[in-house]
Amino acid sequence: MTITDTITNGPGRTERHAGPAGAGGRLRRLALGGPDDPRWARPALWAVLALAFALYAWNLTAGGHANSYYSAAVRSGTESWKAFFFGSLDAGSFITVDKPPMSLWAMGLFARVLGFGTWSLLLPQALAGVASVAVLHATVRRASGHPAALIAAGVLALTPITVAINRDNNPDTLLVLLLVLAAWACQRAIESGRTRWLLLAAFFVGCGFNTKMLQAFLVVPALALAYLIAARPGVLRRFAHLLAAGAAMAVSSLWWMAVVDLTPAENRPFIGGSTDGTVWDLVIGYNGMGRVLGEGGGGRGGGGGPGGGFGGEAGAGRLFNDILGGQISWLLPFAVLAALAGLVLLWKRPRTDLARAGLVLWGGWLAVHYVVFSFAEGTFHPYYSTAMGPAIGALTGAGAVLLYGAYRRSLAWAWVLPLGVAVTGAWSFVLLARTSDWNPWLRWAVAAMTVLAVLGLVAGRLLRGHGRRLVVAGLALTVLAGLAGPAAYAASAASSQVNATNPLAGPSSGQGFGGPGGRPGAMPGGAPGRTAGGGMPGGPPPSGQAPGGQTPDGQAQNGQAQGGQAQGGRGRDGQRPGGGFGGGGPGGQVNGQMTDYLVKNRGGARWLVAVSSAQQASSMILETGEPVIAMGGFTGQDPAMTVDKLQRYVQSGQLRYILIGEGRGGPGGGGSSEVTAWVQKNGTLVDASAYGGSSASSSSSDAQLYELG
Repeated sequence: MTITDTITNGPGRTERHAGPAGAGGRLRRLALGGPDDPRWARPALWAVLALAFALYAWNLTAGGHANSYYSAAVRSGTESWKAFFFGSLDAGSFITVDKPPMSLWAMGLFARVLGFGTWSLLLPQALAGVASVAVLHATVRRASGHPAALIAAGVLALTPITVAINRDNNPDTLLVLLLVLAAWACQRAIESGRTRWLLLAAFFVGCGFNTKMLQAFLVVPALALAYLIAARPGVLRRFAHLLAAGAAMAVSSLWWMAVVDLTPAENRPFIGGSTDGTVWDLVIGYNGMGRVLGEGGGGRGGGGGPGGGFGGEAGAGRLFNDILGGQISWLLPFAVLAALAGLVLLWKRPRTDLARAGLVLWGGWLAVHYVVFSFAEGTFHPYYSTAMGPAIGALTGAGAVLLYGAYRRSLAWAWVLPLGVAVTGAWSFVLLARTSDWNPWLRWAVAAMTVLAVLGLVAGRLLRGHGRRLVVAGLALTVLAGLAGPAAYAASAASSQVNATNPLAGPSSGQGFGGPGGRPGAMPGGAPGRTAGGGMPGGPPPSGQAPGGQTPDGQAQNGQAQGGQAQGGRGRDGQRPGGGFGGGGPGGQVNGQMTDYLVKNRGGARWLVAVSSAQQASSMILETGEPVIAMGGFTGQDPAMTVDKLQRYVQSGQLRYILIGEGRGGPGGGGSSEVTAWVQKNGTLVDASAYGGSSASSSSSDAQLYELG
């Protein structure tokens, strides 16, 4: 049975073949599918999963330590179970990263088994990305059949921003997997009417909260609406089940936060990104309303301007702009058209119809994310949009099958599928034309395939029984034209070094974060080192950007240290450059000689040194394996270090050295003006000649190393 036959006959009428029993039979079913599956279905799925793994895992070692901020926390977690549990940046547990630790736990467990390194950091990300594709396929297959599931899996696997983020160690990869698992469990609850599946969905959402906090809750309206509309139990029981699921979600979401905030402050690290050292403040402020409303919307560093300089100006067109368009929007118009048309086509189905419930679920998922991501005034990184990939894939797959069925059955609906193909091809042409110097032939190839696909579909419908070959050719060209652009961007991300701070796929366009072929830190025309907002390192910051090439979110705009230094304080050849540490942020003035001096003279201190921000601290942690205090956290502005706390550390012998004046995050560059004043009054300035520098630099305005106690 062919794919087109399966689409025509529907998901419930596929060929049957006998399935052998025993262990061999189970392996055969795993490889070739069950007795009710078309013969092509399982091999096609394996091919998509193999493609996904190749895209996500090819040449992973080129990524090095990826985002050094999270990598340092993973390394610290391998050295201290306390740091592991809290998600501390340093093994001494002075301060945590500004996200909950579940994604760090996954990488940390791999690192404890495999040893800390690139593979233990990035292999779990690649595997989670492949798992998301597989779970999406399983979810769509149950509702809409094998062809729809295969399309959905292929679209997600080739989504450019998904490829980029799955090659990095940001928490979004695990978040997407957990949310797709929640959708799968919710659909099982709708199908079976069993509460346990809905509780499992709530549990997965809670795990998502402990991966990236409130962003996980964006899927909740879609899951609840789909269950309320289509689940088998009566209406009162459906409401009761949702209340129970809400309670389960609250427990699975808040348990870690409750444990942390109930732990006395002196026994736990300061919560990075918060204003008072609590997870609650982080949830509501920096990672909550600050992301949506921007600066002043709750918590420091909410954004400082529309989009925070990364995702472009907030508004209805953000997801189609020069930055995000090529990352996520290739099939977004078709997905919306397919969802709306699919709901009309299935409107008269029974209330519990699973296919219609799937459209409600994925359509609600897409709608909520579109609104929040488009109009959020706080810091918005393009890679956040990877959370839209599963919904776009599912709606594209399910909608394409529904539209093809309507195209064959009804003359009134025959124009909708060709229209969707034409719109998709035209939008792909526009996106590819924005990067005219990058594979210029591709947009014309897409245009030609789109025209031929539309002509084949129209002619095949007009000729009816005599046009089968034209229809098949039109469908094949539709797939090629729709996926050519995303596939090219995805291949670019897989074949080049991903920008660890702000991962993107494909060439530079508009404000430009990558370069042709995905080179980080380049603008159109090949000018290297330019920041996302258009400034040059060391120059005046763009609007909404903190000094030193950072947004208020604290991230370096181009993901590199000033002067083109790679993440983690090492050059591309793995050697430590003479310029010392940078780690993707400003203030990278701790050179290798100073580090060697600190390691040699640390004595019995708990921490190697205290520095102003996590950019420096993470690079030093990765370089030495020793705990380093980041007094101001990720942004350099966290009020984590106080004079009283510093005095206690010095008096107890836990801290011997502190570096001040090197950061721009807080007054005095050392976390706070009070801390800086106390250090200058009570500490001893270390002459730069002691670690290979010049004595003149000790009295300059550059970074100054003080010995305490």
